[in-house]
Amino acid sequence: GAEGSTLMSYFSKNQIQALKPKITFSTLRDLQCPVLQSNDLQGKPEESCSAEELFEWLGAVLNQVSLDNKSSSFLSTYCCPEPNTVVEKAFLCTITGFIIPEKIIQLLEQLCCYFGDPKLAYWLTLTVHGFADSPVSWRESEHGFHKGGENLYNFVIFRNLDYWLQMAVGAHDDCPP
Repeated sequence: GAEGSTLMSYFSKNQIQALKPKITFSTLRDLQCPVLQSNDLQGKPEESCSAEELFEWLGAVLNQVSLDNKSSSFLSTYCCPEPNTVVEKAFLCTITGFIIPEKIIQLLEQLCCYFGDPKLAYWLTLTVHGFADSPVSWRESEHGFHKGGENLYNFVIFRNLDYWLQMAVGAHDDCPP
């Protein structure tokens, strides 16, 4: 009866809001960034940082951890890997919600358009996180939460349109295809 239709309208309204992605933008000023060479995943001393160092740095930036290695910091004494460069302005856009693969491809294509302007970045990244407690991961396996619930991949795209693809899953999950 009336109670059922009230419940239906409540759930449909709230589900629509839940599925609508939330977008936040922020500008990071004077950000220390690793120097990268697209053809050198391992990095070279005094020339470029490795893919692994970049991944760690990105985790610190996305979690807004200070990169200045202060001994008084109880949170982190992490510092940006060497060699690095200070970027006057970096843009961080976070989209939270249920996002289908087609939209991710569209985002990647739009990000690549930034390289059309010679004043802009030498490289950019797009990180896609699954929820830590998501029931599924890659392949046919259930997602093992266990400790951290790692479940993400990261594109690093360079101005010449070379790219790196980094993936992280928990120890009990199947590796991605």
